Amino acid sequence: MIRTAVIIALIVVGCFFLTVGTVGLLRLPNVYNRMHATSKPTTLGTAAIFLAGFVYFGPGNEGLTSLIGIVFLFLTVPTGAHMIARSAERIGVPFLGSVTWPDASVLANDQRDRDERRSADDSDE
Repeated sequence: MIRTAVIIALIVVGCFFLTVGTVGLLRLPNVYNRMHATSKPTTLGTAAIFLAGFVYFGPGNEGLTSLIGIVFLFLTVPTGAHMIARSAERIGVPFLGSVTWPDASVLANDQRDRDERRSADDSDE
């Protein structure tokens, strides 16, 4: 009885966070905000549903798969979100308001490194 209530509560929490992430994806104005809205709540929602799977199946094969899914989510979603944000910034998607990328000097150093690599590659050929 308690186990069923925990499973239902975890699925409800997961569905709530997945819905919040979907609404954020549809309603927020630019790629950075959408990326934030989809990465944080959907990770929590999916982890809650995986946790419900672990509670339902127990620590056997399927339960272990659920735990591995949670670990995989927490490793890959932040990395993917960072890559999307970095790619959007590099192709020139503007930020809203006074928001900037971490530091202008970081961008200058990145650009200088890329220029140096290009010139080194050109001189090798």
